[in-house]
Amino acid sequence: MLPYTAYLRVYQPITAFSPRDRRHWKRYAESEDRPKRVNALATEHAQSLGRAITTPPVIAPAEESGDAYLRRVNEHLYVCPWQTRLRSWRAFDEFSAATPQPLVEAFVPAREAERAETGYRQWRDSGAQTEPGILSSNWTIPVPWFIPFEPQERCLVLSTGSTRTLLYLTRTAQARRRLEHTVAVLRERIGEHAVSTSTERLVEWLETAAHPDSLLELDYGGLPHLLSDDQLSEDHSVAEVAEAVEALAEGDSTRMTELRKRLVRRWRSVRALEHAN
Repeated sequence: MLPYTAYLRVYQPITAFSPRDRRHWKRYAESEDRPKRVNALATEHAQSLGRAITTPPVIAPAEESGDAYLRRVNEHLYVCPWQTRLRSWRAFDEFSAATPQPLVEAFVPAREAERAETGYRQWRDSGAQTEPGILSSNWTIPVPWFIPFEPQERCLVLSTGSTRTLLYLTRTAQARRRLEHTVAVLRERIGEHAVSTSTERLVEWLETAAHPDSLLELDYGGLPHLLSDDQLSEDHSVAEVAEAVEALAEGDSTRMTELRKRLVRRWRSVRALEHAN
C-alpha cells in the first residue's frame, strides 16, 4: 500500500451485515480508540510498511482487520471494512501473475509465498466473498473511476497536513445508472469495442461488492500531496468525463476528443511523478 494511492470504496449500510458483524461495527463506531478518518490512511500505510520491512516480509496479516472507514448519512451508519488480509492476498496474487517467478522469489521467500497462496485458496474454497469493498490505484486514477460521480458531489479540503483531501461521494444506485448510461452511449456511438475492460470490471465489481443501499466514494488518497492548491482546485476530472460522455451522446466528437486529451494530459503528468527524483 503506497502513500500515493487513490481509492474507490463501497460503504455498506450497517443493516447489510450479519448480526454478529453488526454488533462489532456498532461497538467500533462508538469506540474512542479506533483510528479516526483523518488518521486512518496513515495508520493503514504504517501497518503495511511494518509488514513489508519484517524479515521475512509478511504478505498478509494472519487475521482479518477489525478496522473500517465509517460514514454517517441522515443518522444512518455506513461501514467500509479495511479487509486488509483479503486485499493483501489479492494484491500478491495479481503481482505473482504479472511477474516472472524468479523476480517474485527475489522479493518474497518461497515459503511465505506458498503460505499466502494457501490461505487465499482456502478462503476462496470456503465460499467467502473474494471481492473487496476497496479498490486502489497507485500514482493515478483510472478514467472509469470518474464516471459514477457528478461534479456537485465533490469535496475539496486544502491543507498542508493530513487533512488535504479531494473526494466524491454518491449513492451506489446512482453510480450504477451513470455507468450504464456511459456504456450505452459508447456502444451506440462507437461500438462494442469502445467499452474498456476496466469499465466492464468496475460495473461487475459494483454488482458483486455493493449492497443496493450502499455509498460509493472516490478518494484521491495520497495524490493531493503531489499536487499544488491550484492543481487540485482546477482538477475537475469528474465534470470533464461527464461532459465528454454527453458530447459523444450528442454527436460532438470534436468536443469529446478535446476533453479526453485534457484528461489524459493531466493524469499522465501526475503518473510521471512516480519516476521523478
